This record gives sequence, C-alpha cells and structure tokens, in this order.
Amino acid sequence: MTNIIKTLVPIFFLVLLGCVDHSEKPLAITKPQVDSIAVKEVGTKASRQTLDSLKLNINFKPEGDYNRHVDIIRADRIYFNTLYRSNPKKAIDSASTYLYSKLLNTIVPHWYGTNWDFNGHTNIPNKGEIACGYFVSTTLKHLGFNLNRYKMAQQAGLREAITLQPKDELKIFSNLSYESLREGLNSIYGNGIYFVGLDNHVGYVIIKDKDLYFLHSSYCVDKILIEPAGISPCFDSNIYVFAEISSNKGLMEKWILNERLVVPAN
Repeated sequence: MTNIIKTLVPIFFLVLLGCVDHSEKPLAITKPQVDSIAVKEVGTKASRQTLDSLKLNINFKPEGDYNRHVDIIRADRIYFNTLYRSNPKKAIDSASTYLYSKLLNTIVPHWYGTNWDFNGHTNIPNKGEIACGYFVSTTLKHLGFNLNRYKMAQQAGLREAITLQPKDELKIFSNLSYESLREGLNSIYGNGIYFVGLDNHVGYVIIKDKDLYFLHSSYCVDKILIEPAGISPCFDSNIYVFAEISSNKGLMEKWILNERLVVPAN
C-alpha cells in the first residue's frame, strides 16, 4: 500500500488551483435530525442514492441562529483552554470530537444550497455566492480557527493543506482509480473529516465506516452539497492532497490556544 502514497511529488505536479472557472470553475454535542438528502447519481445509471443523516450521524437541516452558534463555539473554547492547562491530551481529544460535530451538525447545515461562483466569497450562508476555497476557509473561521479566510482561500490546494498540517504529514495520492484511492485512505485514516486539494478544486472529505463523502462548493452543480465521493464528477482528479482536520492534534491545539494558522509563503 505504501507504494501508492506519495509524500513527495515533483513541484510541477502540485500546481493545484483553488477552483475551476465554470464559465470556461460541560458541552453538549448536537444530536443529528433524522433526514435525508437525495443525490442524483452520475454516469449511465438513472437511479438515485439517498444520504441518510441517521446512518452518517450528520444533521442536514439548519437550526437556530447562525451568528449565535458562532459566538457559542468561540465562548466554549474557554472551557477547552482551561482543561488544556491541567490535561492537554483530554482537552485535545475532546476538542476533536466537539469540532467534528459542530462543523458538520451546526455550521455546515446553514451552508447547504449556497450558490457557487468562481469569484464568490460571501461570509453569510445562503446569501450571495461562494467559491470552493472560501467555503472551506470561511467555515473553519466560523468554527473558531484563527485565520485569514481571504488569504487561505486564494491559495492553491497544496498551500491550503499546509496551512492546516505540516507538509511532511500530508498524504498525497496521484493517478489512482477511485477504489484504489479509497483503499489507500482507509489504510491510514479512520472516521473523521479531512481537507482535500484536487487538480482544480478543494473541499472536505468525510470518512465514515470506510465510505468517502465529498462536502464542497460544487462547480458541477453550482451549490454547496455533500455527496458520495465515488459518484461526484467534481471529485475526479489526477492528484489528491489530504490534510487531517478532526484527527489533527496539532490543529486542535492551535484551536484551543487560539493560535494563528499561517498560510505558507510562496
């Protein structure tokens, strides 16, 4: 398996664009609502596939006031910061579970259906348009990460990944079939949420029970959605750069301590 994991790739291979221009681009964990999202399957099949929120343990429906949620997440960091002083490991592990749930069950549901545009950079879900890189950087910022959402979103996928995790810890795959990629990911990663940079696109990948789901601002259907990665036309790529998010202990520590996420220099 290690022969398909490329941790060093020639630099010309790593010119990953943020998005393609479509014209030519005590803390409670939220309990998911039972709901489903119908996803039209691409290819020659006419059937439809349904994502079940109960199976995925993900909430698809927005609840409450978005700005209030953002404020609560930032306030909750005080608890983790205090815990970190006495028990860093417990604080980091707890923050991982907390942020996974808050991103997928609280923040992202408000963004589903927001329009995609290559130049979009709205800061408000379902108002205006948003490009793929801005969807990632904006939701991470609203999750409480200390970052410049503009600067991060304007980077190639590799540099966005390095903003989240050191380059030598990234996992890079190239020229693989979907099934080979899925097998490779499941050999090194468990359930969780990950950043992915592709040839000309970026987004989140959720791994759940060895299945891959692509959460992104899609230039293929011009909106934010989550779909099985294996049937997403936007997931097709010659190269995939993965950075850990929920399992990234260094990133969790930076969130707890409110440390700045630095976009690497050119």
